Amino acid sequence: MIEDIIIRLQDETEGVPVRTVKSFLSKIPSVVTGSDIVQWMMKNLNIDDPAEAIHIGSLIAAQGYLFPISDHVLTLKDDGTLYRFQAPYFWPSNCWEPENTDYGKRRTLLGRLKVTIDRKKDKTERKILDSQERAFWDVHRPVPGCVNTTEMDIRKCRRLKNPQRVKKSVYGVVDDTQTQSPVHTPSQQISKDTREDVEKEILFLNTQLDRHCMKMSKVAETLMSYTEQYLDYDPFVTVPDPANPWISDDVTFWELEASKDPSQQRVKKWGFSLDEALKDPVGREQFLKFLESEFSSENLLFWLAVQDLKCRPLQEVAARAQEIWQEFLAEGAPNAINLDSHSYERTSQNLKDPGRYSFEDAQDHIYKLMKSDSYPRFLRSNAYQDLLLARKKGKSLTSKRLTGLMQSS
Repeated sequence: MIEDIIIRLQDETEGVPVRTVKSFLSKIPSVVTGSDIVQWMMKNLNIDDPAEAIHIGSLIAAQGYLFPISDHVLTLKDDGTLYRFQAPYFWPSNCWEPENTDYGKRRTLLGRLKVTIDRKKDKTERKILDSQERAFWDVHRPVPGCVNTTEMDIRKCRRLKNPQRVKKSVYGVVDDTQTQSPVHTPSQQISKDTREDVEKEILFLNTQLDRHCMKMSKVAETLMSYTEQYLDYDPFVTVPDPANPWISDDVTFWELEASKDPSQQRVKKWGFSLDEALKDPVGREQFLKFLESEFSSENLLFWLAVQDLKCRPLQEVAARAQEIWQEFLAEGAPNAINLDSHSYERTSQNLKDPGRYSFEDAQDHIYKLMKSDSYPRFLRSNAYQDLLLARKKGKSLTSKRLTGLMQSS
């Protein structure tokens, strides 16, 4: 697409006029102005906005197909700035990937060969070739602050330098040589697959069959459900009740926060997920009271202790980790928790070099246990239901009192 535009731009009859511009004591051969390029694009590419034409021209210039003769910044300007078309030999479609050594050779040999080249070539030809070579390096080694259009991802560079490396994929182990671009793949004779290659391909295909695929309809349904659930808690969509005291004169919000009785919205939010109940200090306290009534509070106490461990200063981590072990996991612990053998072994191994995340496996196991067992029973408990109904009744009584006061006044 870009090269088609460049070819049309250089057409002798319908393209941009290429001319030699005379300046003081010198001539500048084979140049066009930026305004001529912009006008040609608007006329021949059906572009109405000059800004759009400048943007397209700047993208073409950034790829090195045209360049300003007196600037290293490859952009197009709608003025009298002089531009020159790049020779097809230097086009990016030729898959140039010059190394730093090539750039160094160019800089060191430029002065040495200058005299010899100057003698053999015409002066005008020398100027054009030198500017085209300079523009080529402006594309591949741009000045600071300019976009590097040829920059390659570091992972691709590693694959090119070590084509035999085997990488790990989320779907299994895949040979990295299969993912290389055909341009950079070294020419090798086609050989028959060995038994190991076939077994590796079978393993990869079986892993592909077993991988989890979620349909877009299911993703959209989950996202819509989540949005509808939190609709009343989004101040951009629903007016908060009570109002935000920072943008209004109503201090009811602060008064409710200072009181120990949570609002109806706050209590209702605990039922969304276990995370919401644990994030709220009051919800966490109510959940702990419920677990104490069922004699299973050690699970939540362990989870909170591990959360506290992650926020401790580094010098206190080792001692605090040992305290948690003695309280919840050691033999005869006062608040022993029920762990599976795998999590217990991993945790005991981690404590040989204690850190903030030594109890990660055990914490995940306890969290899943509370989420699937204790938390649903908490939502069905009388304590939670009474708290939710009490807030509803309190709100209705308050509204009736306010209505009566307004009528009496």
